[in-house]
Amino acid sequence: MEKFTFEVNEREPLIRLDQYLVNTFPKSISRSHVKKLIDNGKILVNGIKVKVHHKIRPGEKIEVLLEEQPLDLKPEDIPLNIIYEDADIIVVDKPPGIATHPGPGIASGTLVNALLHHCKSLSIISEARPGIVHRLDKGTSGVMVIAKNNYSHMELAKQFKERTIKKRYIALVKGNVELDEGVVDLPIGRHPRLRQKMAVRYGLSKKAVTEYKVLKRFKDFTMLELNLKTGRTHQIRVHMAYLGHPILGDKKYGAKDEFYRVALHSYVLGFRHPRTGQVLEFRTELPGDIKGLIS
Repeated sequence: MEKFTFEVNEREPLIRLDQYLVNTFPKSISRSHVKKLIDNGKILVNGIKVKVHHKIRPGEKIEVLLEEQPLDLKPEDIPLNIIYEDADIIVVDKPPGIATHPGPGIASGTLVNALLHHCKSLSIISEARPGIVHRLDKGTSGVMVIAKNNYSHMELAKQFKERTIKKRYIALVKGNVELDEGVVDLPIGRHPRLRQKMAVRYGLSKKAVTEYKVLKRFKDFTMLELNLKTGRTHQIRVHMAYLGHPILGDKKYGAKDEFYRVALHSYVLGFRHPRTGQVLEFRTELPGDIKGLIS
């Protein structure tokens, strides 16, 4: 069972609850599914069951309990690039092309399947995604931390929620970025028509802040370092596309080049160890495919 919490802000249009949730939910969800959840008491407004046609109001707190679909998760002997491991956590360098966890249309060959083969135990806060505290898109490579038990999972999740995690990315973006550094402070919400995409929008959205710095300019693209101050779905991809500099290979957000995947790499991850409190920081090298573009 996953729990999602939303607070209606003053900028939101006063629309029906089901419409609001379809527009703001972090994953694709239909109005019929929302209606079923409301009818079954799985969606509460200020702790109270409401009707599907309830009109949202600023300041209302909406809680959604979403039942996870049972999955037949099987261990698979998939190689792992392990950077660090102890009794509580594993830090891995995820290669591009491997999904973080199973989902619609992806039943095997994921990082979770590999972890189940490697580990005797993983956290089960989410039975459908054991060990997974955060995720990287399938096409994105780089460093991730995995929880081996529920205590570590909760402690790490708290750090992500409080935004104390250090995250740095390298991206290759189309064209020459004019400013040497900058901040993109633009809210992100689900695309109003294309439900599988996110977009910059000023209603039914959440605050999103991305800092960027130019590392090197090439003839047709720019190499950036990016610092996420928030953690919205597809945040870097949406913000860069909005600036007119989509990430190379990102067909979903406007790139028209031939690179086979999104040229985005998570190269730094820093956090407090969930049990000892020690500050840890891990770095990974750029993968060979991105190195090949800049060499």
